[in-house]
Amino acid sequence: MKINIIASTKVGYELPKEEAVNFSGKSAGICYLPDTLDVLFNEPIEKTEKRASMNIQSGHHSVFGHATYNLSLEGIPKILAMILNNEKVYNTSEKSARYTVMQTSDEEQVLYDKWIEIYKKRITEEYPNFDEKRVKKLAQENARYLISVFTPATVMEYSTNFCQLNYIINFAKDYIDNEPDTKFSVKLKEVFKEFIAALPDLEVEGLNARFKNRKFSFFATRERKEEFGENYCTNYKATFAELAQAQRHRTLAYEMSFSDTNEFFVPDIIKGTEYEEEWLKDIKSLEDNFPQGLLININERGTIENFVLKCQERLCGAAQLEIAKQTKETMNRYLEAVKDDEALYNYLLPYSKGARCTFPGFKCTAPCIFGPKLAMDRKI
Repeated sequence: MKINIIASTKVGYELPKEEAVNFSGKSAGICYLPDTLDVLFNEPIEKTEKRASMNIQSGHHSVFGHATYNLSLEGIPKILAMILNNEKVYNTSEKSARYTVMQTSDEEQVLYDKWIEIYKKRITEEYPNFDEKRVKKLAQENARYLISVFTPATVMEYSTNFCQLNYIINFAKDYIDNEPDTKFSVKLKEVFKEFIAALPDLEVEGLNARFKNRKFSFFATRERKEEFGENYCTNYKATFAELAQAQRHRTLAYEMSFSDTNEFFVPDIIKGTEYEEEWLKDIKSLEDNFPQGLLININERGTIENFVLKCQERLCGAAQLEIAKQTKETMNRYLEAVKDDEALYNYLLPYSKGARCTFPGFKCTAPCIFGPKLAMDRKI
């Protein structure tokens, strides 16, 4: 076996699109390689360009996925990060609203700061053994439900391939041109326009997925029937914040739609307290901004094995509480649906006893403060 590096990411280097096309044309030559790779990679440029052009026209675009780009995106809204992260072919490192203080619009900032202090008070009352740093982090995690998904407060590195980046550009253009105007889509169209304008010139004519009728996978186009078996499909309501967490499970498919009437998430730490009504009043005052705490319709699909992998991440005292509880609810529904299928029921059963630290063969390298008993019964 002979292994060589024929291309790699280089810090500070911006690969011109002409070089990306040329490299992809050479990669296409491997499919019908008549000679050695050395001969292919030293062929006349005209031959490579002709092959690349033929592949663009024929729709054989996978060869254009070999060249990759690492993009830094500063001051982008959360909704754009979520849409990009739903397309699977990527790597991302993103500023976390769970762990960092967010800077928002003046209207949001007043309420965000107000609720951080309220959450600090409630968390300290409920869990007096928590240190100040933990209390602050958890307060931030819950106050961020007020922040609009359109607030340009996110910083992220986004890495994807040359082909996928061209597809994304065209998905955005299609949305701008063809999506009916709503309060949400009008805002999002402006985001897409700014995104396209800010991108380096990497678009290649014809390198798009229009002939396959593909669009952004983030938006549901039809209702889906629930089913549980070797594969599963389930529908539930959750917040933008939970969906952003769920997207980390790239082996699962997610899409969203809006409900006819707006409903909002109430964190468990204030549910049933004197603060619940005040919270709903404050978050509802921001509804035209589409706060992260707005409840949306989510469809989740995947295999039974990949659902178990999700459980191994989310049934944990360190996980976001909203997604931990939703994952547990899905597990309960899954078990009920397959109770007459002995093989599937027994496959899931060991992962349904509680937090992941109770799972067979699982060894936690960073035990949470709640432990296996309280991890799924906590309020924060």
